[in-house]
Amino acid sequence: MSARQPDPEYEPGALLNWNSSSHWDYDGPLPCRYCGEPTQMRDSKRKPAHKTCAEDALARQQAEAADAYQIGNP
Repeated sequence: MSARQPDPEYEPGALLNWNSSSHWDYDGPLPCRYCGEPTQMRDSKRKPAHKTCAEDALARQQAEAADAYQIGNP
């Protein structure tokens, strides 16, 4: 059995690619679903979100899943 490799370091701004104009709402800003600050950015489900806020949420979710996995599989 090989030793578990450490998870790669999270690099803010490098997780999601939001280059498509579909992530921009020309109608105006709405509160970010994560931080509440105004943004014209939209996630893949068209919910208002800053790219960095969405990436931080995904990184937290991944870390929580990894922790839960480690607890269940010593």
